[in-house]
Amino acid sequence: MIPFGAPPEATYPGPVTTVDLGLPRVRAASPEARALTVADPRSTTGDLLDRHGRVARDLRVSLTDRCNLRCHYCMPPEGLPWLADERVLTDDEIVRLIRLAVHDLGIHEVRFTGGEPLLRKGLEDIVAATSQLRTAAGETVRTSVTTNGIGLARRAAKLAAAGLTRVNVSLDTLHPDRFAQITRRDRHADVMAGLAAAADAGLAPVKVNAVLLRGTNDDEAAGLLRWALDAGYRLRFIEQMPLDPHGSWQRSDMVTAEEILAALHREFTLVPRPGTARGAAPAETWDVVDASGAHLGDVGVIASVTRPFCGDCDRTRLTADGQVRTCLFSTSETDLRGALREGADDAVLAATWRAAMWGKLPGHDIDDPGFLHPTRPMSAIGG
Repeated sequence: MIPFGAPPEATYPGPVTTVDLGLPRVRAASPEARALTVADPRSTTGDLLDRHGRVARDLRVSLTDRCNLRCHYCMPPEGLPWLADERVLTDDEIVRLIRLAVHDLGIHEVRFTGGEPLLRKGLEDIVAATSQLRTAAGETVRTSVTTNGIGLARRAAKLAAAGLTRVNVSLDTLHPDRFAQITRRDRHADVMAGLAAAADAGLAPVKVNAVLLRGTNDDEAAGLLRWALDAGYRLRFIEQMPLDPHGSWQRSDMVTAEEILAALHREFTLVPRPGTARGAAPAETWDVVDASGAHLGDVGVIASVTRPFCGDCDRTRLTADGQVRTCLFSTSETDLRGALREGADDAVLAATWRAAMWGKLPGHDIDDPGFLHPTRPMSAIGG
C-alpha cells in the first residue's frame, strides 16, 4: 500500500453499483436487476462497447487523489479529505485491472493521472508492467502520464526507461508570479525543469495543457503558443470544466474555445486540420504556418463545454479507489475494488466493466438545466 499516512476519510462515493440516468445517483434495486444488465449479450463479450456504438480503447487510470498544488479551479487551499490508504488500489491490483482491460476488453492506450501521479512511489513499476502488455493485434500498449511536472525532472529518465511513451504537463502561465497565484505554490521553475527533462528523456511529443482563466491569464494565449513552438512542445488549451470541488463553476467565467482561437488568430496563421484527422482525440487541431506556408507546429483546443466530442469518445476511467467511471461528468460509478478483493475472477470483473460501459450516456449535458456536478472533483477523477 502507498505510504500516505492516515489522512481523514474521503467523502467520495462508496462501492455501490448504480444505474446512470443523468439523474442523482440511483442504486440498482436488487442483484437480479444487476444481472439483467450484465446479461445483455452485447455488453458481456469482447470489447468495451456502449449502447450508442462507441468502443473504449483509451483507459485513464487515476493513481491517487492527492496533489502537491492547490489550483483555484481544482482544489481549496487546505486540500481535500484524501482517500484512506486501505481504499486505494495497490500496485498489483492496478496492474491486474490494466492487464484485464488490455487482454480482455480491447484497451490500446493507458494514461496515468491523479491527483498528481508522480506522488505514486510505484509509478515506474506500474508503467513497466503496463508497457510489457500487448494488444490482441500484438501491438505495444501506449502509455502516458498527465502531470503538473513537479518532480518530473528527477523521474523523467526512469519513466522513459520503464517504457513510458509520452507526458502531458499542465502549465497555465509563463509567469512565476501568476503561477503562484493560480496554484498557491511557488513551483514554476520545477515545472519548467520537468518539461525540459521530459524532452531530454525522449518522452515525445511533450504536450502542455493550459487552462485560461478570465481576468488572470486570459491574455497569455499567444504568448504560450509562441513559447511552445520555440521549445518544441505541443500546446493544448482546455476549456475550464465544471469539476471544481465546490460546484461554483460558472459558464460566464470560462474562456471559450472561440475566444482562445480569436486571440491566436490575431498573431498567427492557423490552418484547421480536417475533422477526420481528429479521430477520437479530444482536441481540435490547427497547424501553425508562417507567411510562406511553412509548417511551424500545431496547437489544439479541447472544448469539452462549447464543442463537446462525446459522440467520438473512446475513454473509460478507473479511479484510485477502483471505481469505473464512463465519463468525466458521470453521476454514477461501478465498483471493481470490492469484487476484486472478494476474490472475483477476471471473467466477473470483465463482465462488470462491460456492463458499466454499456450504460454510458450519449453526452455530458452540461448545457441541460438539470445538469448535476459530479460528486468527485477533477482531482479525484483524473484528466
